[in-house]
Amino acid sequence: MSADDNWDDGAEHAVPVPVDDTEVPSFWRSLGLPGLADVHVHFMPDWLMQRVWAHFDKAGPLVGREWPVRYRWPDDERVAYLRQLGVRRFSALSYAHRPGLAVELNEWAHEFARATPGCLRSATFFPEPGVVDYVSDALESGAEVFKVHLQVGRFGPNAPELDPVWGLLAEAGVPIVVHAGHVPIGNEHTGPDPLGALLARHPRLAVVVAHMGMPDYEPFLRMAEEYERVALDTTMAFTSFFEELIPFPRELLPRLHDLGMAGKVLLGSDFPNFPWTYADQVAGLARLGVDEDWLRAVCWHNFDGLFGPSRDSVGSAAESTGR
Repeated sequence: MSADDNWDDGAEHAVPVPVDDTEVPSFWRSLGLPGLADVHVHFMPDWLMQRVWAHFDKAGPLVGREWPVRYRWPDDERVAYLRQLGVRRFSALSYAHRPGLAVELNEWAHEFARATPGCLRSATFFPEPGVVDYVSDALESGAEVFKVHLQVGRFGPNAPELDPVWGLLAEAGVPIVVHAGHVPIGNEHTGPDPLGALLARHPRLAVVVAHMGMPDYEPFLRMAEEYERVALDTTMAFTSFFEELIPFPRELLPRLHDLGMAGKVLLGSDFPNFPWTYADQVAGLARLGVDEDWLRAVCWHNFDGLFGPSRDSVGSAAESTGR
């Protein structure tokens, strides 16, 4: 099936489909929302973000296209831009890709969230000595979301060092955004099987599967259906870029709709680490032709359901974007 068969750009839409970032506020206002809530946003120490961006500069051959990071700006400019888009609540996901890094990242993220209204207190971990202690410290400090990247970190979720960590997180009910899918290049730790084995042992884990689990959409959808606390984020899925490479099967839309209405699909973007506009991520959802209640749930209410009301106010969104 081609991307053209799956993509319905010519259809009538009940909500405006943003063409560029200046039109994103019109999208959420038309739904009667106070803004957008994005579960998959990256802020991290500058030295690490620069390395991430350098990685993406070289990543074009991996996906068959160039990957220039569009929003390659300092932290304060990116926060201001999210405000202008109307992104009122968001994460600051960093991820440890080697031992000895997680504590530093967690301390940095804690301070960033403290100084940034609307930002979740984010944390990460790695299978290493001391991991139980510093995850416990992060929880005691108010961590609201964790991020692990099985592909970049090259570790499995069933590493023995992590078993007590998963137990702690299951008991605390704190969500973990997990990059478990094979995109862009899989390894022995990615795909539905390793995460499925983890959930069989820890079925109460609150897991948000990043990127809808692409390319294995159906197995990860099934995982969200089977486990009470498993959800999916829309990061990069449904964008024009990935609809050409890995189109979401339209026969799965009824199941995606049901999951969204059950609180199990959340808006994610990967901001700032993509070459398209933020508007394209939002437009991809609008172009699905799913009803407005689903869009309201995915773009705002499901975030509130998972993380609770915001602990602070982020002020009013600007009428238009620009830099």
